[in-house]
Amino acid sequence: MKFKNFYSILFIVFLLFTFCEKSVEKNDVPSTVHKEIAENIKNIEVDIEGMTCEIGCAKLIQSKLYKTEGVKFAEISFDNKKGKISFNANKISTNEIKNEIQKIAGGDLYKVTHSKEVESFTERNKIE
Repeated sequence: MKFKNFYSILFIVFLLFTFCEKSVEKNDVPSTVHKEIAENIKNIEVDIEGMTCEIGCAKLIQSKLYKTEGVKFAEISFDNKKGKISFNANKISTNEIKNEIQKIAGGDLYKVTHSKEVESFTERNKIE
């Protein structure tokens, strides 16, 4: 009788462990599976007012943009008062880029007066 009870309990425990393992396998998502969204690269040209020099202003804006998540390329020209920026639109928007530029140096110096989306940066429309 004791052996019969022992084997019955052992059998029930075995079923529970087997059932639990299978249910975990079905519901567990492997850690190697990641959903990645394809990059949505956009290019914009912006007009920037308030820059007074190449090194302290244009390069500062360019440097800050490169450190902004989602920005892939930034070229700011003091001479033309323009900037060319490529970014992943899934991570940052045109308005957020404008806000990033305008808040540099406390938000009092730089203002984005105009922006437009362009297909690409070619030699023809590259800042000189």
